[in-house]
Amino acid sequence: MQFPKATVILVSAALVFVVWEQFRDRPAPVNSARFTDLSSNPAERSEVVDWVVAQIPALCEQSSGGEKGSTAYSECVKRGESRTSTCRREIYDAFPGVIASESLFRDVSITMMNCLVPQSGLINP
Repeated sequence: MQFPKATVILVSAALVFVVWEQFRDRPAPVNSARFTDLSSNPAERSEVVDWVVAQIPALCEQSSGGEKGSTAYSECVKRGESRTSTCRREIYDAFPGVIASESLFRDVSITMMNCLVPQSGLINP
């Protein structure tokens, strides 16, 4: 029986990747102030989508009536997180890669929010 060199190499590479992933620097969370002047400082579509995904708990809190510990809230967060990849694909197919205007930012963020946490009924101003 031969020594499984290929298996050892693949497992070693996977372990190196896992260790590297654990120790690399994480990007700082995006602040909403980043999107205030998009005409002179455009944002990447992925940056906007990441910001909206980070808003899932706040969206679910509004959707469930402000009860953060309720079953409706936790189910909403779970559903929103499970829909993330589907909603990303929808946004990436429908919008350009660079968001350079307030109206485009609004369209991307509202579309993404509605995809992650669909709400029925009228929107109160």
